[in-house]
Amino acid sequence: MGKRKWSRREVLGASAGSVAGMLFAEPLKAAAPAPSAVTPELIEAARMEGKVSYYAAIQLDVAERLGKLFEAKYPGISVRVERSGAERIYQRIAQENDSGIHAVDVANSTDVSHYLDWRKNGWLAPYLPEDVVKHYPVDQYNSEGLWATSCAWFEAIGYNTNLVKPEDAPKSYADLLDPKWEGKLVKGHPSYSGAILTTTFVLSHTLGWPYLEKLAKQKVMQVQSAGDPPKKIMLGERAVMADGNDYNLVVFKSQGKPVEVVYPLEGSPLIIVPSGVFKAAPNPNAARLFQSFFFSREAQQMLVDEFAHRSFHAEVKARPGQKPMSEIKMLKSDPAQVQAESEELKARYAKVFRV
Repeated sequence: MGKRKWSRREVLGASAGSVAGMLFAEPLKAAAPAPSAVTPELIEAARMEGKVSYYAAIQLDVAERLGKLFEAKYPGISVRVERSGAERIYQRIAQENDSGIHAVDVANSTDVSHYLDWRKNGWLAPYLPEDVVKHYPVDQYNSEGLWATSCAWFEAIGYNTNLVKPEDAPKSYADLLDPKWEGKLVKGHPSYSGAILTTTFVLSHTLGWPYLEKLAKQKVMQVQSAGDPPKKIMLGERAVMADGNDYNLVVFKSQGKPVEVVYPLEGSPLIIVPSGVFKAAPNPNAARLFQSFFFSREAQQMLVDEFAHRSFHAEVKARPGQKPMSEIKMLKSDPAQVQAESEELKARYAKVFRV
């Protein structure tokens, strides 16, 4: 028998229509846990477990680098990285819980609304690393300590500088509708990528579905993750990306690759990547130690320096030459609204783009 593919509505159950009210009603809120320091006792207990299972929606090379850095700092604890698109991770965790399987210790997602679902289901454990409380803005972690923002980036436009002259490059989303870009665009898919789902939600509300319908007529190459479009334009398989993460372009450009990032005039969708520990984690101590490491200055600085991610850790230094967040017009999403519209949005997108 094939594995059942869960929809968000199935996970939420029959009362999905009133989810927003239930999630944020005061009686459901618990007190925030005290910030947790990394102690010798926690390290020893984690070493006794010997491993941690990390479900990652960030790129595989980023997740594996994080895992190797953790293993070097804490010998004797191995990190098993399970990397996939955020929507696939969401489905997998639901399927595992339905089957009574508890395999995930820590997970991050590029779709914040997943944490609203997991919170409602009681699947997340309250745990606030000391660094989060000391060095992160209060709006970047859940008040009950169930998750915090591990990193962030922007979805942007980009182009191959060998194929497009700077003066001819698109400066806005509206520019992508120019007939000269027909058959030359590439973009990600919201049914695979949480970042692209958030981007599609933001653009459908900011620019409207008529814009996306016109974009679909441009014979767009459709790929999966938010990391795929930057690679396609870097290789010259397409001239322009209609959406995709900015950090790959920043890294590629620093390596001398022929790419340039464009932050659209209309604004750039901000993608935040929460991380949380699961209540039924098979390795609960290793999970907490890994979560604390993820939010440490050491790990956060690596994400900025090596992968051009954005960090909210106050002691992390910005990457030289990268456009500051304060200079970028941000387009933000409402996770509860993304949650409510997710299935309809993905279905409509598939119909519009015929994928």
